[in-house]
Amino acid sequence: MARITGSWLSGPSAALPEGNGNTDNAYRGEKLGLPQDGIGSIAPTGRRLIALLIDWLLSLGIAGLIYSAAPFAQPSTITLLVWLVLGILAVTLFTFTPGQLITGIQVAMTNGAPRVDIVHAGIRSLLLALVVPAFITDGDGRGLHDRLSKTVVLKSR
Repeated sequence: MARITGSWLSGPSAALPEGNGNTDNAYRGEKLGLPQDGIGSIAPTGRRLIALLIDWLLSLGIAGLIYSAAPFAQPSTITLLVWLVLGILAVTLFTFTPGQLITGIQVAMTNGAPRVDIVHAGIRSLLLALVVPAFITDGDGRGLHDRLSKTVVLKSR
C-alpha cells in the first residue's frame, strides 16, 4: 500500500491520487480555458514588461510635474503613488493602462466578469508594486499578483 503523503523526495505531487500528478499544460492558459494564440490568449512576458516600462515613464513624467510644485516631496515616492493610482484607475475603468493599450494587452478577471473591480485592481497593483510577486509565476505565466487578485493579462490584438 502506497503512502498517501509520498516520500520527501517525491515532491508535492506524490500526495495526489493516481493519474492527477500531471500538472503540465499543453499551452499557457489551457487550465483557464483561454485560446492558445490570438486575441484572448495569455500575453507574453515581453509585452508585459514593455507596458510596465511605458507606464513607469509616464508616471515619472507626471511625478516630475508634481515634484516641481511640491519641492519637499520625494520624487521616487510621488512616482510610485502616481503609478499606483494610474494602474488602479485605468484597469478599473478601461481594463488596461496606457502602456498596456500601446502594447495590445489588457487585464481580465478569471471568473469571466466583464471588468476588473477596484478592489481586485488595487490588490493587483499593490502586489505588483512590491515587485517580488511578479517574479513568482505559475504554469500559465501568471504572477502571484495576478493569482491573488484573480486576474489574467490577455492579448487584446
